[in-house]
Amino acid sequence: MSLLVVGLSHRSAPVSVLERASLNADAQNKLLQDTVAAEPAAEAAVLATCNRIELYADVDKFHAGVAELSTLLAQHSGVGLEELTPYLYVHYEDRAVHHLFSVACGLDSMVVGEGQILGQIKDSLARAQELHTAGRLLNDLFQQALRVGKRAHSETGIDRAGQSLVTFGLEQLAAGADVAGWARGKKALVIGAGSMSSLAAATLARAGVAEVVVANRTFERAERLAQILAEGDDTDVLARAVPMDAVPAELTRADVAVSCTGATGLVLTGEAVAAAVEGRTGRPVAIAPAPDAEVLVLPPTSVGTEDGCPLDLSAVPTGLSAGFSVMGEAAVAGMDAATLEQHGAWAAGGTGAERTQGGEAELIAALAAVAAGAGRVPELRRPEPVAEVPRPEPVLFLLDLAMPRDIDAAAHRLAGVRLVDIESLADASANAPMAADVDMVRRIVADEVAAFGAAQRAAHITPTVVALRSMAAEVVASEVARLEGRLPGLDDKHRAEITQTVKRVVDKLLHAPTVRVKQLAAEPGGAGYADALRTLFDLDPETVAAVSRAGNSTGKNRGPA
Repeated sequence: MSLLVVGLSHRSAPVSVLERASLNADAQNKLLQDTVAAEPAAEAAVLATCNRIELYADVDKFHAGVAELSTLLAQHSGVGLEELTPYLYVHYEDRAVHHLFSVACGLDSMVVGEGQILGQIKDSLARAQELHTAGRLLNDLFQQALRVGKRAHSETGIDRAGQSLVTFGLEQLAAGADVAGWARGKKALVIGAGSMSSLAAATLARAGVAEVVVANRTFERAERLAQILAEGDDTDVLARAVPMDAVPAELTRADVAVSCTGATGLVLTGEAVAAAVEGRTGRPVAIAPAPDAEVLVLPPTSVGTEDGCPLDLSAVPTGLSAGFSVMGEAAVAGMDAATLEQHGAWAAGGTGAERTQGGEAELIAALAAVAAGAGRVPELRRPEPVAEVPRPEPVLFLLDLAMPRDIDAAAHRLAGVRLVDIESLADASANAPMAADVDMVRRIVADEVAAFGAAQRAAHITPTVVALRSMAAEVVASEVARLEGRLPGLDDKHRAEITQTVKRVVDKLLHAPTVRVKQLAAEPGGAGYADALRTLFDLDPETVAAVSRAGNSTGKNRGPA
């Protein structure tokens, strides 16, 4: 087994990078086809969700596989390889299995324990099977991942720790209030009719909204979802479908809108959201310009690792008695003496004007002297706190679950609007508490990884064992034929008895070694036993390979569990 996964997720990359690297259905298909066409990969599957893009492959070379899969991800995502590489993670063999099983259990999700990932893994396997890029390894891996995920949800309380991304998003919209109380009586607009949008519509209906309007590019799908909602036994909600061009008008009526489409561009621009708020309030709403955030770069931690000193203290006249600039103070306040001395030596040793201008070396040395006595640089002045302008209560609540985003991020700055998107959900989930059951799920994952590895290692030696038994059968047949040539008068009864006796002898001789070699091969480091068998019995490598190919051909395109 040479399983390799290369990917990025909300844990390794900012949402802005994930958004740009997202793959639509056509791009996923092309990526799979190009991956299996590449030299190091024999099988491939793509797992693409709103917060992860992962490429799984069976490769024959690790380093070449990593390079090829990384390059393919960059090419098909449209993000340059140099920009994408810092955010990629790589898992190989057992670590790759452990990663997918953890993903299937919801341990790696933005909302820990959520179960939607199982449907996404199932879809990923179905896509690979349809394109004939999944062979025995990936079929076995993904089907086992589905079983592990189901086991985790049935045997532990991980569901108590997790919730769907939709539920988590609605909780963020409600800002701590009970979702059912917050949603009761509201009018909802759901844009999209896929699995996530359908879940959002059903969740809102169960929460008690008065009306759900479904908009979708394919009107028939919107009608179907609206009909399901209206006829549901567990809800009493008015549901109707509208075409996509009716969204601006419906937005002026809606209290809450959820969008999750596969569109590559914005579905709701900032101007459209502003117009909807104006239509509700009768007052103009301006889109405020994004504030220019000041990026403060702290000094490097070792001498000579940067081209220019980041301490901007040139505005300081001389000495500590005159104080020093707010920017300089912010840069060095709280730094210890050793670090300051290190940078003082660096600044003093430089020859460029950027290091010596303004007497930075002397000033840093003076700051270090104070820090040596006081322990830290004193904070002489702080900027006056800026009073936060209170925002009016929202009149329009927006939940954007799409990747790339459906709703313009400028809506965050509109008065009267509360927007929750994937980026804000990632921030909110970072501090979410973990359930005690997570440890139990981790143990399940560890056990299942060990069992899967053992099964794969045992399966790896099976073609060699089959080839050995085939060779033994050929030897028996050859010897029986030779005996018949020497004893032409042998009747059928005696010939059959002799043949059966020879077969029993061969089977008994091979039974214990083949059973034992399968046991040994299933243990870590047991891959070498197949080579030992081939060498000891002088087995034809092509015969073993033919058995492997036959096994792989029967393993392709099996349906998901």
